[in-house]
Amino acid sequence: MCPTRELALQVSKDLQVASTIRKARVLTVYGGVGYDAQVDALTEGVDVVVGTPGRLKDLAERGTLDLSWLRMLVLDEADEMLDLGFLPDVERLIAMAPTDRQMLMFSATMPSAIIGLARAHMHQPINVRAEGHDAQATVPDTTQFVYQAHNLDKPEIIARVLQASDVDKVMVFCKTKRAAQRLSDELEDRGFNAASIHGDLNQAMREKALKRFRAGEVKVLVATDVAARGIDVTGVSHVINHECPEDAKTYVHRIGRTGRAGHKGIAITLVDWADIVRWKTINKALELSFDDPVETYSTSAHLYTDLDIPEGTKGKLAGAQPKDRPKRDDDRRGGGRGGRDAGRGRGREKSSEDEGVEHSREPRKDRPQRSRRRLKNGEPVAEGSEQTASAPAEAPKSEEQGEHKPRRRRRNRGKGSTAPESTPEA
Repeated sequence: MCPTRELALQVSKDLQVASTIRKARVLTVYGGVGYDAQVDALTEGVDVVVGTPGRLKDLAERGTLDLSWLRMLVLDEADEMLDLGFLPDVERLIAMAPTDRQMLMFSATMPSAIIGLARAHMHQPINVRAEGHDAQATVPDTTQFVYQAHNLDKPEIIARVLQASDVDKVMVFCKTKRAAQRLSDELEDRGFNAASIHGDLNQAMREKALKRFRAGEVKVLVATDVAARGIDVTGVSHVINHECPEDAKTYVHRIGRTGRAGHKGIAITLVDWADIVRWKTINKALELSFDDPVETYSTSAHLYTDLDIPEGTKGKLAGAQPKDRPKRDDDRRGGGRGGRDAGRGRGREKSSEDEGVEHSREPRKDRPQRSRRRLKNGEPVAEGSEQTASAPAEAPKSEEQGEHKPRRRRRNRGKGSTAPESTPEA
């Protein structure tokens, strides 16, 4: 069992390579695709099934996946599987499996939920730790840099880091799907070969982006934590955290994408001012030496020195041109309640027609000119006589208003009656 589809495909591919001599039949099952091909393969018979908990549970409850013959159950990235809310599905599958099966759990961290799951479903479990001689949580071959950066300056900083002398493949992690797609689009507009993987993309698009990144066709992969969980890509030289990670475990998982198998790696974390307290908690938990990150901008000299960026590097490659993309709903300002453009009219949403505003102001040649005549009391008025006729016309009006002028009344205190006040004649 794997928490994500990408990890399931990766594990399945590695198993096929490892079972070349024994000719083991390996099947990968996950959601987002049809059942027919997976059901046909299970009907013919397989030796190993690799999949996500949701699809495995569906196939088992349908009776297509017979777990009575199960001999070994493996949970890869078990801690992430529990974080994503797969615990009910995992426990359901364990309950459907035979009691004499062997169970293995692989996890980068050992939270209390993993320990509880092991005690509930494993008989005398053994904890095996695979770590280096220094027993550090972070990889010693990974050089870490932590900078305090402004959110609006982060794309410029990342664009300049991508032009460092020792950059090969770069993974950039973002918290949200929208942030990942927005950053990927901006890097492409700056001239970099970038792609993104996140939950809003369908499975085919995610597999294509990951395949291009592995092949070296894409230099930068912008991903969310869930989409990139457990993905093993060789040759990742830099890992960049666009925001401060949520906790120490997420930080360890992110920077673990680089510095693998004895290779050197660089991990860069950009911490916003609002996340300083959170970063200090992570720094203390991992016993790092970045309690007070240096305030850094895209023009800071120490940024160029630390990361070996050539002098004069800018955040945009020569000849880069912005690409035309369909406008997304999240790119519109004021799209939600209380937005800056909210209440300015529905016509504001038709931004694709803004280019034709200037043309619409020009007079149309085929439109006939309107002739206007000034009328007064239903009769046309000459231009010269307009001012002279206006003064006498207003005099009767004032006299007429004087006839209907309301009378003023004066209240006589103590007499209980009121008498009309006499108005002096003009």
